[in-house]
Amino acid sequence: MRTDYHCHVLPEIDDGAKNTDMSVQMLEMLHGQGVERVTATPHFYAHREKSVRRFLEKRQQSYDKLMSCKNPFGELILGAEVAVEHGISELEGIERLAISGTDLILLEFPYGPYAEWMSEEIYNISCEYHLTPVIAHIHRYIGYYSRSEMEHILKTNAVFQINNEAFGSFREKRFVKALMKSGVPVVFGSDSHNMSGRRPNFDLLAKKAPQECIEASDMMLDKYLKK
Repeated sequence: MRTDYHCHVLPEIDDGAKNTDMSVQMLEMLHGQGVERVTATPHFYAHREKSVRRFLEKRQQSYDKLMSCKNPFGELILGAEVAVEHGISELEGIERLAISGTDLILLEFPYGPYAEWMSEEIYNISCEYHLTPVIAHIHRYIGYYSRSEMEHILKTNAVFQINNEAFGSFREKRFVKALMKSGVPVVFGSDSHNMSGRRPNFDLLAKKAPQECIEASDMMLDKYLKK
């Protein structure tokens, strides 16, 4: 089942879909590109939210609003894109931000120099809550991290998420191809936010990525379903 692991399709909750009309257009485009299952991953920034509970309430309200429309799509799964911040592993309820029904949690590194505390926070989340981290758009950090720092991150017991957009950049595509060749677990996502500059782009993935890698990505979600 073709799966989008990273999508800002829920309306009026973050910098993604601004209303339900846009959400429906995004889902229709994804469906037209062969995607059957979408993980809705609105941004979660601990320093901006009152609590995990309040964020989940807002997410549910957004989801319900979208579901009140004509549903053009098969399966929409709730998750979050959780920003890695100091102390995030100690935040009450952090485990509730995992992708619904799975042991996967999508985590986003800060945009800036690498620091060891980032890996420590991810390790603590993994150990404390028995979750598998999914590192969001890992290719975006090649301009921030040294080769040795990136190698250190890639040794993390994690799944590495690639935005389809990476296949449109020579530098990022080269990194992604090496990553897939290395054998680490890789999943793909549109990271789409709208219908203009950040529109759904699984058509690009279908043209540029090896079919066996796309199929492995599609099956990853089922591998981490909660027993």
